[in-house]
Amino acid sequence: MLWTARSRILATCAKGVAPYLKNEIASLGLHVRLETPTFVETEGALLDAMRMNLHLRTAQRVLYSMDSFSASHPDDLYARMKRHPWEDVLAEGSPLSLTSFADTPSIRDGRYVNQRAKDAIVDRIRDRRKSRPDSGPERVGAVVHVHWSGRNISVYLDTSGEPLYRRGYRRIPLEAPLQETLAAAILLAAGWTGQGNLLNPMCGSGTIAVESALIALNIAPGFLRKNFGFMHLRGFRREAWENLREDAGRRRKTEVEGLILASDVRREALEAARLNARTAGVEAILTFRQEDFADTAVPKGQGVVVLNPPYGERMGAATELGPLYRTIGDFFKQRCRGYRGYIFTGNPNLAKEVGLRTKRKIPFFNGDIPCRLLEYELYAGSRKSKYTEAKGEHLP
Repeated sequence: MLWTARSRILATCAKGVAPYLKNEIASLGLHVRLETPTFVETEGALLDAMRMNLHLRTAQRVLYSMDSFSASHPDDLYARMKRHPWEDVLAEGSPLSLTSFADTPSIRDGRYVNQRAKDAIVDRIRDRRKSRPDSGPERVGAVVHVHWSGRNISVYLDTSGEPLYRRGYRRIPLEAPLQETLAAAILLAAGWTGQGNLLNPMCGSGTIAVESALIALNIAPGFLRKNFGFMHLRGFRREAWENLREDAGRRRKTEVEGLILASDVRREALEAARLNARTAGVEAILTFRQEDFADTAVPKGQGVVVLNPPYGERMGAATELGPLYRTIGDFFKQRCRGYRGYIFTGNPNLAKEVGLRTKRKIPFFNGDIPCRLLEYELYAGSRKSKYTEAKGEHLP
């Protein structure tokens, strides 16, 4: 009954990502009931949640609703959760971890929600099984999430366990890398489907390049993961999971039509990107070059150029990094005609330095930093007749 019962399923995401996550969920044949800035809601069974964990590129977690109720005190939470038949939900011998969000007057420390919820589950299982599950902060087993806002409490099974941006391929992250889910959302916003060329100068540890290859080859983003929260639920349908993986494997492509280029001036960045691509199984279709982005030999034809340059978080960054952004603008104008250019940045002052009029400014968040994905349509033909300079342009 646990695996076939239908319930609310929430796929969480970073701010700005929901429109792309919504499209992904719909493409799986699931009805989108609600879209908010930080999650998209659908309905289905745990078997659907398994499929979502395997295929969603932009989701952070997939939460399956177990219960919703009103409470004003942590003791109410404990009493309600202890009545739930957790012995029929959690696999025997599986570790347990709790996560929570609390915004209610009766809770000053959110960790207390975790403690009371965990006590309720552990006490219930101990009473029924005469043994208690191991518990801790690591999300290596079953994960239960409690959301408490005002008097309203929702209890979920976190079927993902570890966040879905942990694909399993990033061996060397370098400094401040983009999360894999955000990189995938940037590529979907740029309209990347695997057709044409994709150039990723200043590639860093290669997250954008690797995610672009996964999209181009139609590789399910959860394919490399060995562990999910749903695997630690009672009656885990291992055969159904293996069938999903086999079906995803059959849909995988073996080659791409164009060039996917990852370049960086730093040797250590290229080494990290190559190792991460090898782990992801896409090294063979990527081209790696150690070079300054301004020297990139852009293939003829059409495609996408995506850059994630540094944008700084302190005063004075625009002065220091302004020349870099002006050089990016020159690179777009002089070498990338016929392509669509994209710059991901969290600094509106630096965006002005590019010197080109943006076609779109797509909002995202990188952690708590509001960012924009700036799109430039780089027309083929003469620079003089086709380009519009926009030195004074600013982000909203």
